[in-house]
Order: sequence, then structure tokens, then C-alpha cells
Amino acid sequence: MKGLQHFEKDELSVVNEAVAIGEEMTSNVYKMSPSEWGRQRYDIKTLADLTPDEIIDGPFAQIIRYVGRKSETSLSSSEYDFYKICLQDHTILYALEKTHELQLSAFVLYVVTHELIHVIRFTKFLQAFDASAKEKIIEEARVHEKTQAILRPAKISGMGAVFDFYRAWQGPLDDLRDVSRDNHSSS
Repeated sequence: MKGLQHFEKDELSVVNEAVAIGEEMTSNVYKMSPSEWGRQRYDIKTLADLTPDEIIDGPFAQIIRYVGRKSETSLSSSEYDFYKICLQDHTILYALEKTHELQLSAFVLYVVTHELIHVIRFTKFLQAFDASAKEKIIEEARVHEKTQAILRPAKISGMGAVFDFYRAWQGPLDDLRDVSRDNHSSS
């Protein structure tokens, strides 16, 4: 973590606002009441609060699944999955530096919404956390599609540049499924 660029105080304020908006928009689309949303076991952390094992190079965020258990019980039946969304400040800030059209608020909103969709899909058993590499590629494309479907109608300032940035993940999922099927049958 030493030497990596991290969000400054004013940037953290923007990130916090993006998280609140992302949670609200995602819960609205998935028709989750505030109490249902409150039962989702996840947290979102920035670089300052990550352990060295949670810091990666490349992706803008990663989700780590931990197994939680209430402290008053030792039974494995009381275990639950807890998801930690680890924002990678250094990678996000580097992308903003290199792609001047990107705005922090819109970019982080996209990243957070994307990761929240993953968490919902894991907790609702719509996608396995421990999927194969091929399944993960298809899931990434699917979640990018859902992220854009949530954010596009809102007409958020700077979001057009974010959509352009992620254009590589747009397109028909059937093409990815066909590639995955072809690779799977040849292995």
C-alpha cells in the first residue's frame, strides 16, 4: 500500500456520494426494500482500509468473499458469506489521469454499481462466486450490460465517457457464449 496513490479527502466525498447513488439505483432496479438491502452482507472499502492481500493491480475493484459467523456461536450452520468490495484507488486514479474525459463521480458510480450487481447475483445464487474462467468472462459481460441498463436512463453527467471507456464489454452475449462453448468443447 505504501507509495500507491489513494483518494484524498475531497475525492472520498465524491466516492461516498457515488456509493450512495449506486446503492439506491441498484436496489431500485432489483426491487429490494431498504430492509432487504440492509440484509445484504457486504462492505465497500477504499485503499486506505484494505489489507495488503486485498490490493491488486489492474482491475478498478475486486470482490473478496469472506465467511462470517456470529461471535456467540461456533456452529458452521451459522456461517454466512460476507462480500468486501475493494476499490483500488490507485488504479481508478491512474485511469482518470490517462483518460481525461473520465470524471471521478461517474466512473466510480459505474464501478460501484457494477460490483453491487455482482454481490446481488452472488447472494441470490444467480451466479456462482467460484466460477470457471470462461463463466467469469460471460458474467463480466452480463454485469456490464446490466450496469449500463441501470445507469443509462439516469442521464448522469460524465457517464457517456464512461460508457465509451467500457465499449469493449458491450455487444451480444451470444458471441461470448459461443466462444465459451467452442473453447469448452475443445478442452
